[in-house]
Amino acid sequence: MLSLKKLFGKDDKFFDLLEAGAEEAKASVDLFSRYLQTIAAGTAPGATLDEFIQTRRKEKRIRHTMTEELSKTFVTPLEREDIEALSWALYRIPKQVEKIVERLSIYPGRVPHTAFQRQAELMLLAAEAVVFMVKQLRGGTHIEKIREANDRLQFAEGEADKVMLTLLKDLYHGPYDAKELVILQELYEMVEQAVDRCRNAGNIVVQIVLKHS
Repeated sequence: MLSLKKLFGKDDKFFDLLEAGAEEAKASVDLFSRYLQTIAAGTAPGATLDEFIQTRRKEKRIRHTMTEELSKTFVTPLEREDIEALSWALYRIPKQVEKIVERLSIYPGRVPHTAFQRQAELMLLAAEAVVFMVKQLRGGTHIEKIREANDRLQFAEGEADKVMLTLLKDLYHGPYDAKELVILQELYEMVEQAVDRCRNAGNIVVQIVLKHS
């Protein structure tokens, strides 16, 4: 039998799960950064594809647990739709990072790690902002703190767009054959989309906070 505390959403389970999801998302970005560093050093990748897959699977288990808890709880601390939307947005971050590493692992040419480095830094900045924003939900609606973190997130997203444009310019004017140009363009776009995934998660947090402010 469900306890009244669980039935009426008085425990911290949902905040625990959302924070765990945000941390797993950031963990995947950390792995990607280390992956690039070892490639740059000319050594074997410091993180294998299996590690990225495991991170994504952990995130998926968190989502499944969230769904189960939502089905058991009558009243939730946040709107049910918002919890589901944020949980899904967080899951899409490690899923996107996994896709990037999948493509890099089968890329037949020399990986242009320097081209990805700035994007990886912006991914990390965005992921850190998301973790901070999600953790603020537990304590209430601290709109000023959320806005400051969202500013960092929007900055990362804007810079990622600029980096993407520069990379494309270099690509179009560089000594690449047609196949290599298409492959690298797709890879650059996938990394930029990972920053967008973080922005989307942050936007949901902002919407939640504005509803409760």
